[in-house]
Amino acid sequence: MKSRLLKLLALLFAFTLIAAACGDDDDDTTTGNDTTDDMDDGDMDDMDDMDDDGHDDDMDDDGHDHDDDMDDMDDMDDMATSLTVTGPERDESEAGAIQEVLGAWGDEHGIEVTYLGSADWEAEINVQVEGGNPPDISIFPQPGKLADFARDGHVVPLNDEAAAATAANWSEAWTVFGNVDGVQYGVPVKADLKSLVWYQPARFAANGYEVPETYDEFAALVDQIAADGNRPLCVGIESGQATGWPFTDWVEDMVLRQHGPDVYDQWVAHDIPFNDERIVSTMQTVLDLWTEDNVFASSGSIAATAFQDNGQPLVDGDCFMHRQASFFSAFMPEGTSFGDGEGEVNVFYFPDINGDRPVLGAGTLAAAFNDNDATMALLAYLSTPDYAEARQISQATRKGGGATLSGFLSAAQGQDPSVYQPLEQSFLDVLATAAIVRFDGSDLMPADVGAGTFWTEGTSAVNGDITAQEAADRIEASWPQ
Repeated sequence: MKSRLLKLLALLFAFTLIAAACGDDDDDTTTGNDTTDDMDDGDMDDMDDMDDDGHDDDMDDDGHDHDDDMDDMDDMDDMATSLTVTGPERDESEAGAIQEVLGAWGDEHGIEVTYLGSADWEAEINVQVEGGNPPDISIFPQPGKLADFARDGHVVPLNDEAAAATAANWSEAWTVFGNVDGVQYGVPVKADLKSLVWYQPARFAANGYEVPETYDEFAALVDQIAADGNRPLCVGIESGQATGWPFTDWVEDMVLRQHGPDVYDQWVAHDIPFNDERIVSTMQTVLDLWTEDNVFASSGSIAATAFQDNGQPLVDGDCFMHRQASFFSAFMPEGTSFGDGEGEVNVFYFPDINGDRPVLGAGTLAAAFNDNDATMALLAYLSTPDYAEARQISQATRKGGGATLSGFLSAAQGQDPSVYQPLEQSFLDVLATAAIVRFDGSDLMPADVGAGTFWTEGTSAVNGDITAQEAADRIEASWPQ
């Protein structure tokens, strides 16, 4: 089954994010929501005591030169003595890994680097910018928000060295999301696969369920599991100020499946209105799937259940499936094993409708609020495979090591794939191939919509306070003129 899954992933998704595929300009993203998209409320008070990650040498064992993309950085006259980086990633394994790796880089260059993660990053970065007190660097889960900030003059373009490092380490398919009106502002630092369903193969087998190959089979399986007296899905959309983003992910995946990439691109670019009847019908499809009989919500309702709290009930058998991105492995209970054995967790592709195998992706980008040398040097480092490898190692260790998945993924070129687990390596294979792939739509939309009304009005629809049509009408009315 495991080898079948790996073959399936490699064959199903050919995954290079082509610039034209996205119809507009990022997230992670995320959020995506990253989605990063991702997280609990663990604070950062103890970050200064974190150990070095072993990447302090100028050259590591794999031959990566840490200074290739930062020529003569140690000789810069106006190097700052401290830098602050903010972002939405705040789970201890994520925020801890970021702090450890950036702290080690800072130690090499005589700079104190502090990472601050927050569940309310979206609101806080606005307040900080409006108050004239932004961080040096922030990690954006939405390219659309980064673009808004760039056009308003809040973030600064990359200098020549940081831009060259970014172009050398990431393909244009990814750098395009940090390019605003022909100028490079953002550095990709993370990539996510979203069209995945997490499940327990042994529990499926014990109940006579098979992995669905088409969306019709997926819908039929949901009905069958419910008819058997079980809950097919774990769903939660609470995420602080970003509450609602998991609903937008479902809608985006379903727009791709029901109406195809061309309609998706038109919707994201606002070439068709948000309340186009096709989009409304897709929103209703998701709402119809999320019935009380179909969904296990650990906090009593979908809107009150934190998105990251769906790993434990999946492992406990309170539900059979959870559709969520590759980063969700970071929120599985400690000690979770991944594979096909008893009690182990695996993934399958969220099935398509038209046989075209579309895939939804996301990621995060770092951008600067000043152009001092230290800020730009750190941005250059964030683009490197050295950063990606060091963060992967640190995050996997913090998740328990061994066969544990870290929840981190990067499409930086030149990484050593051996630092990833086999299932993660299959995700990397997906990132290195090409097919129908679209970046998270809400992350590409203007922030007032993608990180605003799409979340809030979507949440109201999930709660049953308004209809899908009313939600779509309100979102359309909020689109910037």
